[in-house]
Amino acid sequence: MINWENNAVNQSEKDRILIDSMANKIEQKPDEIKDELVRRVKVEDKRIINGGTDVNQLVPFKYKWAWEKYLSGCANHWMPQEINMSRDIALWKSSDGLTEDERRLVKRNLGFFVTADSLAANNIVLGTYRHITAPECRQYLLRQAFEEAIHTHAYQYIVESLGLDESEIFNAYHEIPSIRDKDEFLIPFIDTLTNPNFKTGTQDGDQQLLRSLIVFSCLMEGLFFYVGFVQILALGRQNKMTGSAEQYQYILRDESMHCNFGIDLVNTIKLENPDLWTNQFKEEIVSIFHEAVSLEYRYAEDTMPRGVLGLNSSMFKTYLRFIANRRAQQIGLPKLFDCEENPFPWMAEMVDLKKEKNFFETRVIDYQVGGALQWD
Repeated sequence: MINWENNAVNQSEKDRILIDSMANKIEQKPDEIKDELVRRVKVEDKRIINGGTDVNQLVPFKYKWAWEKYLSGCANHWMPQEINMSRDIALWKSSDGLTEDERRLVKRNLGFFVTADSLAANNIVLGTYRHITAPECRQYLLRQAFEEAIHTHAYQYIVESLGLDESEIFNAYHEIPSIRDKDEFLIPFIDTLTNPNFKTGTQDGDQQLLRSLIVFSCLMEGLFFYVGFVQILALGRQNKMTGSAEQYQYILRDESMHCNFGIDLVNTIKLENPDLWTNQFKEEIVSIFHEAVSLEYRYAEDTMPRGVLGLNSSMFKTYLRFIANRRAQQIGLPKLFDCEENPFPWMAEMVDLKKEKNFFETRVIDYQVGGALQWD
């Protein structure tokens, strides 16, 4: 028979012995206990780069904006297979479904995007992530990397659905000059961060990191994607390629968040390291912006050598200058071009979407699994 009374006494005695042991440890080794407390992460000690706090300890939060963007990204989860491509397939197979200019536009778009998001993912996973020392920012980067994988999956899903020549589309970044030139512009900035010998901690190293972050947030995700977004979404607005346009709509929403996160990252690094934002550095960034605008405009000319869908390449010259001005001002640079206005105001509607019927009327969708997304 179990003696509950004796067991209780024995347990009480064990607890007393444990407490006495802990008390003796604290009394005998106060310095060790003090060291343990010192190692606890303090909010004021956290930094975006070159931080000395434990990167494995998520809280206490210092950069709440990063955590909020992570939660919003999770709430916006989607997968390509959820989208019905039957109308796109029928239209693509129809001999008079699309003009040759429209088909060229679709294939050029896919040719750029199928590898662009892979470049972005590699840059995050193999480069940016290891140099960021704020765990809440790292948390968002992990979500972003997964979203880049979903985007690559989406383009592959479109290519497969339409029965396109995979070799032609996936090798476009080698074979089409306007696509190749954009990728070759980006690759040196990827190589900087993915180089195993690259380190931050010096002004030169920190400026190299900052430069790469600006290129990817403001120019790759914030500029290089936008000609393609306008073109495919313009097709959708004319009730053409609606499944593809719906996927691009989701991707645009994700990329807008990526761009905004990257800009917040850049501005916080500037705030914490004001010595990096020199006049010479700003002049260099302005020059990089101008080169990027020029490359994207050449891509616009190549994808639509003639007017199509009510669009023409000169409209994109205005649009790209408008976007470049906005991105420059978001990171504290002056406007780069005079009096440029947005010729596509409807693009804002494509981002600012909550629970409602899809713009292209392909299905009723709930854009968020949970929570309410708000755009600044």
